[in-house]
Amino acid sequence: MPIKLPADLPAFEVLRREGVMVMSEELAERQDIRPLRIGLLNLMPKKIQTETQFARLIGATPLQIELRLIRMTEHRPKNTAAEHMEAFYRPFAEVEASGEKFDGLIITGAPIEHLPFEEVTYWDELTRVMDWTQTHVHSTFGVCWGGMAMAWHFHGLRKHMLPHKAFGCFRHQNLAPASPYLRGFSDDCVVPVSRWTEVRQEEIDAIPELSTLLGSEEVGPCLVEDRDHRALYIFNHFEYDTDTLKQEYDRDVAAGVEINVPVNYFPNDDPTLTPLNRWRSHAHLLYGNWINEIYQTTPYDLDAIGR
Repeated sequence: MPIKLPADLPAFEVLRREGVMVMSEELAERQDIRPLRIGLLNLMPKKIQTETQFARLIGATPLQIELRLIRMTEHRPKNTAAEHMEAFYRPFAEVEASGEKFDGLIITGAPIEHLPFEEVTYWDELTRVMDWTQTHVHSTFGVCWGGMAMAWHFHGLRKHMLPHKAFGCFRHQNLAPASPYLRGFSDDCVVPVSRWTEVRQEEIDAIPELSTLLGSEEVGPCLVEDRDHRALYIFNHFEYDTDTLKQEYDRDVAAGVEINVPVNYFPNDDPTLTPLNRWRSHAHLLYGNWINEIYQTTPYDLDAIGR
């Protein structure tokens, strides 16, 4: 089954050309089926790129997915046209007031790692979002800074600044082969990493409700399950396109920012060569497994979520 998107959302045509099954809202309404309702709280500057990345992953399942785009209420993005935001995004305050419930919610990362959480301009509203997930969302997926924010809010798990940016493609070990979220995973896999902060495994181990599913000897824990809050936290970027790390590298070089060549990304670590994607299959596995677990466990009656 396809993912349900507005026909004029840029991701619709991009994914259709890639062969991902997409369905317009008008056609979806003719089907007698309850799609899984997945929200995307998009905190990234490049909204359209991020929408497409996550729609690609959650749309590659046999289930019908209804993707709903959400933004922080007062925060106004600088890198996405206001017309796009107005046409496709709903402010969280409106979603909250409606009482609407979701089978799943993705909270993306944001390029604000250097700030203490409480100094982020929309932190108070984001804490409302995270508390709201406990009564209105069946399963939540926090990505990179979004995952760190959830772990801090619910457990006081600190983020620590790194002396150098963790940047590149790093091998991660499958630490929980029996986890339904890692069904079909190899013993290890490559994951793109791009962050200035980390959470530490020994501090995760001190919190009984948390368990690490994927981790790396080089860059630490990657995927963490929070059973009590029906959540997954991933601190790296399976959703990245082939050239996303290259875009970040080229941006910093052009701006004169000191940045290392992303590790194990370009062939022979030569930034003049075209990078290879070695994480796509595991990315689809992870998000497909998440969607499958939601499908297996979410109530058919959306109103029953959170009860």
